[in-house]
Amino acid sequence: MQHPVALCFMRCIRMTNFYSEAAAYDAADPLATFRDCFCLPLGADGKPAIYLCGNSLGPMPKAAAEEVAAVMTQWSTLGVRGHHEGEHAWLVYHRRFTASLARLVGAHDSEVVAMNTLTVNLHLLLASFYRPTAIRHRILIEAGAFPSDRHAVTSQIDWHDRRPEDSLIEVVPSGPTEQWHTEDFVTAIEKAGDTLALVLLPGVQYRNGQALDIAIITTAAHRVGALVGFDLAHAVGNVPLQLHEHGVDFAIWCHYKYVSAGPGAIGGAFVHDRHHVNVDLKRLTGWWGHDLATRFRMGPEFQAATGADGWQLSNPPILSLAPLAAALALFDKAGMTAMRAKSQALDAFARRLIAARCGSRIEILTPSASAARGCQLSLRVIGGREHGRRIFEHLTAHNVIGDWRDPDVIRLAPMPLYTQFAEVEVAVTRLAEALNAV
Repeated sequence: MQHPVALCFMRCIRMTNFYSEAAAYDAADPLATFRDCFCLPLGADGKPAIYLCGNSLGPMPKAAAEEVAAVMTQWSTLGVRGHHEGEHAWLVYHRRFTASLARLVGAHDSEVVAMNTLTVNLHLLLASFYRPTAIRHRILIEAGAFPSDRHAVTSQIDWHDRRPEDSLIEVVPSGPTEQWHTEDFVTAIEKAGDTLALVLLPGVQYRNGQALDIAIITTAAHRVGALVGFDLAHAVGNVPLQLHEHGVDFAIWCHYKYVSAGPGAIGGAFVHDRHHVNVDLKRLTGWWGHDLATRFRMGPEFQAATGADGWQLSNPPILSLAPLAAALALFDKAGMTAMRAKSQALDAFARRLIAARCGSRIEILTPSASAARGCQLSLRVIGGREHGRRIFEHLTAHNVIGDWRDPDVIRLAPMPLYTQFAEVEVAVTRLAEALNAV
C-alpha cells in the first residue's frame, strides 16, 4: 500500500507544462511549511538562490541561533555550574540527541552517540574493529572512495605494519556505467574469504549518489567472518537506515550535510549492541567515555560507559552540539517516511525535466532505481571537463547553487525539507540555457 504522502504526489496530474506541474506538486506538498524553518542562502547578486547543495553543507535551521544563544546565556549566567545546572546541563548534553539519532539511523538508543567529527570517529572505531592477524588482515573499500576514508584506512593498515598493496581491496564498478552492482561487492567479499578483516563502505557513495544495499553487503561479509562498518556521511538524513536490524558492526557520519547542523558540525557514531559486552574488544579511551557514575572519582582505571557512549574521549564542544538540537527537531517532526516520499518525487520530476530539456547532452550517473539513490543527482555534461565546468559556473552565476566534483561531475541535491518543485523546474531550465549558451 502506498504511503499517504506518496499518494499525495502521485495525485498531482502531469501537466503538459512543467511549470504548472511543479506548482501542483508544491500546492499538495505536506512538507511545504518546513522550508520556512531554514535560512536559505542568497546568490552572488544578493537575490534568493536555489539551494541544491545540502549534500555538501545544509542551510541553517532558524532555531539553531536560538540553541547557540541558550548555551551562551547559560555560560554567562552560570559559568562552571552550567555543567550540572540549567535546562540542559552540559555534563549530559549529548544525551539530548540520543533518541533522535537512533530513529535517524535505525538503532537502539544505547548504540548511538554524538561526538567528535567523522574521520576522528572512523579512526576510533577502526582501532576497535580493525585488528589484523597473519591471515585475516585485508580491508575492502570501493574504488574512488571519499579521500578521507581512504587516507584513514591506508594509515590504519600502515599503523599495523602492513602495506596497502597487500591489505587493501578496492572494488571497481562492473559494466559500462559508473555504478556498482551489489554482486560486485558480494563477489569481492567471497573471493577475499578468510583473508578479509573488514568491509568499510559508504551508505551513499559521495560522487555518484548511489545508495548501497547495506543489508546484503553486511550479511555477505559476516558470512566469511569479516566485520562491517559504514560511512553514512551522505546517507544520514537522506535515505532510510536500519543499522541494528541489518547487523552492521559500526558506522560513523557527519551532521553538516543533509542534517543541517552547521559547518564542521559534531559527528555521530553507531556501535551494535552485541559489541557492548565484548570484554576483548579493545578501544582508545578518554575520561568522557568512563562510566558517569564513577567518572569524577578520578581513579586510574577505565570503566567504560554503557554502549556507544563508552567510545567518547573528551567532554564535547557544547557550542558545536547546540545547532544539532535544532536540526534533529525538524527531522523528528517531518519523519523520514514523508521525506523519502517527497525525495523520490523530486528526483523523478528532475529526471523527466532533464530528459525533456537537456536530452543526450547530460548523463545522469545516479541510479534510477528508487532503492539505489537518495536525493542527490550527479550529472556529467557531455563534452569534457572544461565545458562541464563552464556549465557549472553558469548555474552558479544564475543563482543555482550545487557543487562540482572533478573531473566532470555536477552534483545537485533537491532536499525535501526545503526544496520546492518549482525550484527544480527553474534549475533545469537554467541548466538547459547553459548548455545552449556556453
